[in-house]
Amino acid sequence: QVKLVESGGGSVQAGGSLRLSCAASGSRSSSRSMGWYRQAPGKQRELVALISSGGSTNCADSVKGRFTISRDNAKNAVTLQMNDLIPEDTAVYYCFANFPLTVWGQGTQVTVSS
Repeated sequence: QVKLVESGGGSVQAGGSLRLSCAASGSRSSSRSMGWYRQAPGKQRELVALISSGGSTNCADSVKGRFTISRDNAKNAVTLQMNDLIPEDTAVYYCFANFPLTVWGQGTQVTVSS
């Protein structure tokens, strides 16, 4: 069974940086795409960024220029580097991977204080 294990997250002041990592285990093949969603209290889950196995990326307009997504296909791992964080980035961040069945991580809290 494929599992995603997330690490990183935490609390930071506005303008700070955090790095989220996510690695898949239990799969014999590389995922087609990987990425991150986030969900803030009282809001719907939204796509933050995704990256294909070929390296193509797509980021939400709200994080463009601040967040960078990258992946290591050999390790089936994805990383989200978050810079210039703002309070509006506060949310639970969920890693996902499409194999093509979608697998989700457990979620990690990111809190940005002003």
